[in-house]
Amino acid sequence: MPRASKISTLWIVVMFNMVFADILSFMSPEFLTQVASGTVEGVRITPLFLLVAAGFIEIAILMIYLTRALSPRASRRANLLAVVVTILFVVGGGSLKPHYMFFAGVEVIILLYIACLAWLWQGNIQEDIRA
Repeated sequence: MPRASKISTLWIVVMFNMVFADILSFMSPEFLTQVASGTVEGVRITPLFLLVAAGFIEIAILMIYLTRALSPRASRRANLLAVVVTILFVVGGGSLKPHYMFFAGVEVIILLYIACLAWLWQGNIQEDIRA
């Protein structure tokens, strides 16, 4: 599989993990009570908070496309930056609930693999032909 396709697909896996971590959180009665109150784990849910969270999530969404659309050199740089930002978002904005920690652990492992693939990406046509 060409490297850009592999990395792009891994971003899809990261996104599914993010979505299902949140879906399972909503199945927790105490979480729903907190959401209804407007404060989750001590964090006030405001329109600005939601906008910032949406921005962080959008990075991973855009990387699915940008990994394939950008030149190999630009894609490599964008992926390395996006991995760092996304790991900080996943770890810093996370929960200590077991299901979330499981998903976050999987996400971080995949993100580190994306970083490794991007770091080693030479970006030449021969690499994609051999893949």
